[in-house]
Amino acid sequence: MPRIKIDMPDNYLFSTEIPVRISDINYGGHLSNDAVLSIIHEARIRFLNQYHYSEMDVEGLGIIMTDSAIVYKAEGFHGDQIQIDVTVGDFNKYGCDFFYLLSNKKTAVEIAHAKTGIVFFDYQERKVVHIPDQFRDAMMKVTK
Repeated sequence: MPRIKIDMPDNYLFSTEIPVRISDINYGGHLSNDAVLSIIHEARIRFLNQYHYSEMDVEGLGIIMTDSAIVYKAEGFHGDQIQIDVTVGDFNKYGCDFFYLLSNKKTAVEIAHAKTGIVFFDYQERKVVHIPDQFRDAMMKVTK
């Protein structure tokens, strides 16, 4: 099977830092794969909060993750400060992709590239809905 490759963007809209906790370490003594998914989840929430959104309220609609991909580049260790740069792209009529660049804050070594696909979801109707124009327009405006 060929390796996954994520075409990472050149520019990011948001940056945050998250420390590697002892519970993020696996039996190999480094950052575990499930912890990376949790870290990018936290980064996504912080990104949305910057725009006064939450995962349950983006222009009155929720979001739901449809897929995720992570490419590991280097190890992370307990106590490392991870810088997570976040942006959005690849818009379609139902959602978009979130991109995450994880780096060691002190050394600038890239730890992982990640992408999550999201669609907009009406939790009352329990169905996928079109991306809100306000969200797409706002994100397209700042990504240019």
